[in-house]
Amino acid sequence: MPRFDSTPPHEHGLADSLGVLLVNLGTPDAPTSAAVRPYLQQFLSDPRVVEAPRALWWLTLHGFILRIRPARSARAYRKIWSDEGSPLLLHSRAIGSALQNGLSARLSGPVHVEIAMSYGKPSIEAALKALWTRNVQRIVVLPMYPQYAGSTTGSVFDAVTASLTKRRWVPEFRFINHYFKSAGYVSALANSVRDHWESKGRGEHLLFSFHGLPYQMLLDGDPYHCQCQKTARLVAAELGLGSDDWSLGFQSRVGRAEWLHPYTDEMLEEWAQSGRGDIDVICPGFAADCLETLEEIAIRYAEQYARSGGGDLRYIAALNNRSDHISFLTDLVEINVAGWPESSTTDAPSASASERQESLKRARQMGAAK
Repeated sequence: MPRFDSTPPHEHGLADSLGVLLVNLGTPDAPTSAAVRPYLQQFLSDPRVVEAPRALWWLTLHGFILRIRPARSARAYRKIWSDEGSPLLLHSRAIGSALQNGLSARLSGPVHVEIAMSYGKPSIEAALKALWTRNVQRIVVLPMYPQYAGSTTGSVFDAVTASLTKRRWVPEFRFINHYFKSAGYVSALANSVRDHWESKGRGEHLLFSFHGLPYQMLLDGDPYHCQCQKTARLVAAELGLGSDDWSLGFQSRVGRAEWLHPYTDEMLEEWAQSGRGDIDVICPGFAADCLETLEEIAIRYAEQYARSGGGDLRYIAALNNRSDHISFLTDLVEINVAGWPESSTTDAPSASASERQESLKRARQMGAAK
């Protein structure tokens, strides 16, 4: 058996193309314990996600967590699951389709966008194989995480490069590892807040809620905490907010270890008990709506806030496939293909059909099978 994967085999005379791989975290196939269990096992087995001694963690994961958590998570997924499937997968597909259209209109030469999930389906391996069938020779990888964290963006890099090491012909490769302060991203977030205020009125306070990380990761040098703070400050400035008009919190913590502060749920409890009224919550770390935004924030935290004496908690949807979000992502990819044949600024255009046929002719004269 060959050591390296050469499928599909190289063929002379074919037009090469650009591939764009959009990667998000992942989703189970169904909102059931049976479907959630393998998804959680894959997710929580990633050493980027849980930085703990492997043997001890394996015992904890298989002896306790995977016996209890799948049923609990499945109940949460059922609250947001649609007839078409997982919201995260549906939104990711919509983003990928819109980005495909935007790039096809902007770039020179064929471009193919594939979406993938770090955990669950479609896998990164499957998405890359789909790109190989299209004779992709250049790849831009865009993890859908505006702020870099080793447990998210770093994990995508590990998975993609692990797959590439199996290839006989490694493509040209560019990796986008953050966009937390990009003007187009900040502007799209601010626009989404304005649109929300226009349709539902403005609450007393705006809360930026980001997914949490264990505090030790910050101490070990992860830049995520600082990048979240920067994003929130830039959006607040874009909206003209004063320091008393907005706050930042971190959600979704699990276990007993200390996580990034302040905790979103504790802030909401304190505000509710003090009699604060309607508030607006946006989650800028999520490019697409998912369990953490739709169930945790929009349903569970909203219910807890009202039950504890607060007003309405109005969740501001993720950017999803908003036109300004897609325009920004298109710009981002276009910047990162600079110098490649597909770029409008390149001085190295793709080979013409006649040039490719001449290449094929020469190759066959020299004994090439294809």
